[in-house]
Amino acid sequence: MRLLLPTLTLALAGSSLAQGTLTLYSGRAKTFVDPVVQQFERATGVKVNVRYGTDAQLVAALREEGKRSPADVFWGNSVGALGELSSDGLFSKLGTASYRGVSDDYLPDSKDWLPTTVRFRVLAYNTDKIRAADLPASILDLPKMTSLRGRIGWTVSYPSFQDFLGGMIAKHGEAATRQWLIGMKALNPKDYKTSNVGMLEAMRAGEIDVGLTNHYYVQRVNRLNYPIDTYFFKAGDIGNLGNATGAAILKTSKNRSAALRFLQTLIGKDAQTFFLSVNFEYPVIGNILQPTTMLPYNDVVKRSPKVAPAALTKNIEQAQKLLREVGLL
Repeated sequence: MRLLLPTLTLALAGSSLAQGTLTLYSGRAKTFVDPVVQQFERATGVKVNVRYGTDAQLVAALREEGKRSPADVFWGNSVGALGELSSDGLFSKLGTASYRGVSDDYLPDSKDWLPTTVRFRVLAYNTDKIRAADLPASILDLPKMTSLRGRIGWTVSYPSFQDFLGGMIAKHGEAATRQWLIGMKALNPKDYKTSNVGMLEAMRAGEIDVGLTNHYYVQRVNRLNYPIDTYFFKAGDIGNLGNATGAAILKTSKNRSAALRFLQTLIGKDAQTFFLSVNFEYPVIGNILQPTTMLPYNDVVKRSPKVAPAALTKNIEQAQKLLREVGLL
């Protein structure tokens, strides 16, 4: 099934439109942000000033700016970044009405940021070279596949990979995570830094046979008929970790009314369909038609382990430290 890019027609709650300006700090790429921002501006009359950067860059900027920050909204790419800023006390609390209709699978206990889409970690594999039946049931057993020496790709600098590693620490402990990294390193994996697209291009070219990535990268290349498919590990395995994008309102916000409306826009049906169409990210609300090439949301959630967003955040620095200690960063 092919999803057509929808024309965003934002329905905004309330009888009066928000006014003034809104400053958005976005770790999400302009491809996903700009169409939503433009339509929001047309629908509300609010001018949105967007500062783009990586999550890490924006976290550093918000910490440095402190109470002087002009930011109203932070829209992040990873639970790790959202959790860091939440732990710093930079987000304002959101009322329960803000979460109405949103799946509670990835809602943070802090109730100060809102999940906007969900991505899942998977193993991508070249169907011309590998049979799914020959892949391990758990990602923990991947280092035992010596036949893949030099044929595995990963992106150790990519935030979602480091979030996954933080999840492994939360679920299996630091010692087991270190041993997994040492075992993987012995397989001489190829590091594609932060370029998951480059990794899958290398897989297509025959440079590698499998790669650790997010599910939507495989969906993207499926449109190009690459011989690449998605492999999920057994139900509950950390290799299937779900990781949300999300948005929050800063305590520094000078226009909370517009900020709330913007967050509601992000979880509206039009925007959720748009994110799915553009990047195959799972919606956080129900009744969104998705491609048949993707597992239904309820099915993939059952395959994902239960790891609280706060646990991922807590272990990000430790994950980065382990990567440095074993010589991978």
